[in-house]
Amino acid sequence: MQTEETIERVVLYFDGGSLGNPGPGYGSFRFEFPNGAVEQQRIEFDQELTNNQAEYRTLITALETLLERLEQQGARPETTAVHVHTDSELIVNQLRGTYKVRNPILRTLHERARQLLGRFATWDIQWQPREVIYSHFGH
Repeated sequence: MQTEETIERVVLYFDGGSLGNPGPGYGSFRFEFPNGAVEQQRIEFDQELTNNQAEYRTLITALETLLERLEQQGARPETTAVHVHTDSELIVNQLRGTYKVRNPILRTLHERARQLLGRFATWDIQWQPREVIYSHFGH
């Protein structure tokens, strides 16, 4: 008799941008784990990026970090649901398939994000106003 594995739920908030467009890129992300633990990180990219590139790069870095954390905790991504929150309407609509990804650089980043998201049991992405996203970072 097979037992159904419990799906753990991780909430991810992220935001990215650039100082100028393009300009030096940066981002922040925050995880809220099922056990109540919270992890937050700010990153600065070593190249000039557009705002959209910085948003995608932040999401990719966050997902790669989450996969590492799960491995360190002995958890498996295929038993983890990821609920992503962002203020980027573009990324929400591109990842949901509502918008096409025409820009070649964004297409590469989009494909990498989809590949990483596909490693989890389930995922969803939700747009929230910037104020809501920032409130999770203590801004």
